[in-house]
Amino acid sequence: MAPGLTLDWGLTEYLLLLGAVVLAAVVLQGWWKTRRARPVQQQLDVQATQPGAERVEPSLGLRAEADDAQSDLPHLRPLQRRTVHLDALIDALVPLALDAPVSGDNLINHLPPTRRAGSKPFYIEGLDFETGEWDAPNPGRRYTELQAGVQMVSRSGPLNEIEYSEFVQKVQAFADAVGATPNVPDMLEVVDEARKLDAATNPLDAQLTLTLRSDSVAWSVGYIQQCAARHGFVTGVVPGRMVVPATEEGAPPVLALAVDSQAALAALGTDTQAAAVRQFTLSLDVPQTPQSAEPFPAWHRAATALADDMAATVVDDHGTPLPLSAFAGIAQELDELYAKLEALELPAGSAAARRIFS
Repeated sequence: MAPGLTLDWGLTEYLLLLGAVVLAAVVLQGWWKTRRARPVQQQLDVQATQPGAERVEPSLGLRAEADDAQSDLPHLRPLQRRTVHLDALIDALVPLALDAPVSGDNLINHLPPTRRAGSKPFYIEGLDFETGEWDAPNPGRRYTELQAGVQMVSRSGPLNEIEYSEFVQKVQAFADAVGATPNVPDMLEVVDEARKLDAATNPLDAQLTLTLRSDSVAWSVGYIQQCAARHGFVTGVVPGRMVVPATEEGAPPVLALAVDSQAALAALGTDTQAAAVRQFTLSLDVPQTPQSAEPFPAWHRAATALADDMAATVVDDHGTPLPLSAFAGIAQELDELYAKLEALELPAGSAAARRIFS
């Protein structure tokens, strides 16, 4: 009986061992097939994430000629101008190379807490894997390319070395966090380009302001607001300020009316004497509104109508009355200014013009 029992146990052990070997072979075969297929799949994934020629954004017809004429820094601009935030004409661009697509959620989590370098705003965009469009990072999206850009000019002046260095530091920290490799342009070249752009645009920064001065009695702030409301003005955010809003949603106001701020604050209380004023200003920020919207005629009409309603005289900064001939001369100068802005590809009311002249 003992030998028989030993024989049965050996056969069972052999069968178990044989089964284990067969199972291991099946698993190994499956692993090997998966391993062989992985490089092919990875290659297909990479090809799928690279935007093909059919997904390149259409460029403006004169983009290349304008770039050659206005800039000697080709590495500061992409092949075409972006329309979301970044614009190669007014932004110093830093491409951020990615080894693989990244999620919008990951990008958002690592964005710098403040997107300003000194007084200059900067933006970070991604090329959406599905739409092929450049956009700010959004949750639930995937991006195959990234780029950052800092605005080179604003009303505070051109981008300087300190501002550019701050921008580069923030972009580098962001790139390290998301696994991107930045291609940073030379600081001296960027600053020089910013100064050139400032020299070209600064003379075109026109903000027209006139004053309506009472011919007799002083006005209350409430009376001014009541009269202005009849001509399309609405209350602004700042006390004493009223605006004529643009027809385009989100666009800056066309006209602005401003009363002395202390008088406006006093009007909110009970000191009626302190709230009495004898003049207020009416202004037009020329680069902020398209010429087609006829902001200058609107400015002229509003000044004339308010002067008639309120028994006031339209005067300049020196208190000199403005005759009709003065408005005709201003209109002619504005036509020339609009043409110069067009020549720089910064037409009044465009996103780029609104950013620079702010």
